[in-house]
Amino acid sequence: MQLAEQTLASSILAQGHFLTLKRDTVVLPNGQQAEREYLEHPGAVAVFAFTAPDTVLLVEQFRYPLHRTFLEVPAGKIDAGETPLATAQRELQEETGYQAANWYALGEAHPCIGYSNERIMYFVAEDLTWVGQNLDEGEFLNVKPYSINTLQQLALQAKISDSKTITGLFWLNAFLSGALARERL
Repeated sequence: MQLAEQTLASSILAQGHFLTLKRDTVVLPNGQQAEREYLEHPGAVAVFAFTAPDTVLLVEQFRYPLHRTFLEVPAGKIDAGETPLATAQRELQEETGYQAANWYALGEAHPCIGYSNERIMYFVAEDLTWVGQNLDEGEFLNVKPYSINTLQQLALQAKISDSKTITGLFWLNAFLSGALARERL
């Protein structure tokens, strides 16, 4: 059975700084019409930055939609005309204050497939050099080092509940075990 839906019409319901709320009219596989509401997202990156062979940097950040502080991998949205790698390099320096000499791609995930087209590209950064943080205006966070084992335990205990970080740990474990090719970018 063909599962793809065909778009008949599309309208913008709301336009934010970087998110667009859309409503599309589609034709379903059975020929009937339906409406689909979703968020258009420019895409994002997440970076596992190694300060030691078994230690990466995470950030604590207050997330307004849930009104609480989360522990998560450094990440950020892709700006127009920017490559995912350039975004990862920019976000690492902005959020943690480090630049990396070596970069590796891990994989990608689509965290909200029911209501958004967002994709997150994951990277590993090694051989770090401190250059100083350059946080976005209105961005406040704490940077903390964690062992990979501790991160896995925190995720299993639901002390890390951010889906991008949990998904990233999957890719990171595959990278560290050799299941992913270690090709420097």
